[in-house]
Amino acid sequence: METQNKLMNETKRHVKSRLCRVSGSMTEMMEIQAENPTFHVLFIPGNPGVVSFYKDFLESLYEFLGGNASVIAIGQISHTSKDWESGRLFSFQEQIDHKIDFIRQELESVKVPIILVGHSIGSYISLELLKKFSDKVVYCIGLYPFLTLNQQSTKQSLIGKLAASSVLSATASFLIASLRLLPMSAARLLVSKSIGASWSDTAVQATCTHLRQYHTMRNVLFMAKSEFRELAAEPDWDFMRENQSKLAFLFGIDDHWGPLQLFEEISKQAPHTSLSIERGGHTHGFCCTVAGSAWVAQHVATLIKNRFSQLQ
Repeated sequence: METQNKLMNETKRHVKSRLCRVSGSMTEMMEIQAENPTFHVLFIPGNPGVVSFYKDFLESLYEFLGGNASVIAIGQISHTSKDWESGRLFSFQEQIDHKIDFIRQELESVKVPIILVGHSIGSYISLELLKKFSDKVVYCIGLYPFLTLNQQSTKQSLIGKLAASSVLSATASFLIASLRLLPMSAARLLVSKSIGASWSDTAVQATCTHLRQYHTMRNVLFMAKSEFRELAAEPDWDFMRENQSKLAFLFGIDDHWGPLQLFEEISKQAPHTSLSIERGGHTHGFCCTVAGSAWVAQHVATLIKNRFSQLQ
């Protein structure tokens, strides 16, 4: 443990935020560039796809990998602190295409392997990226994966009905955006005393800077609307069977987005896929706590090291 702590202290780096135009759309990114990377980790967030929620996770992952990998996170289009796209709404497929274009634009010339890590619906997007870039992507890790609709989930049903209605989506987005009338200090206090009572400062700040934006909430719900249509179908089991040696998934105990029924189905359909269950109580929203971010980062780093020790 002392050796590991020393290693982490030596590789302690903070993420850098930057804007990048991809597919003509201004995109929020976070990254830590290694001096001499042996591979690149590309992280795809869930929905909301606000990369700043994952700051603690990304920094911990870089540390647990010993500084051997560059870590890059790309946000969903218009899940941003500013309305760069002038109110335009982007579908789920447009978000997928955006990530494909990002790899072609930013990582096409990269000589080292790429490892994809996705959270929630980002796991589905990562599988789509693996289909497109199977020659460059050597491993794909899904965290609390949302790969198909859970017909037994009341929460998903309610979210689906909200997202499907333009009127309800606009009304909900307007009500949430009205919190912008509060000064930042008051908004932070409100979040930390309500939904974010156990959250990190990182998560509280991301909520206040991004989710109080009307354009962000409209895009969150519009993306969800098209997600639910797409994920009404079964996962692409043939593809997952063909690539199971490249796949790993982490599930939670009580997660309606990635229920244990899906865990069991993957184990039957693609039995050589690496499957794990997190039992520490960190939940689907692991990135909202320091402890959850660190635990999941260590788990991901361990998967990568065990699978690709030759890259270390």
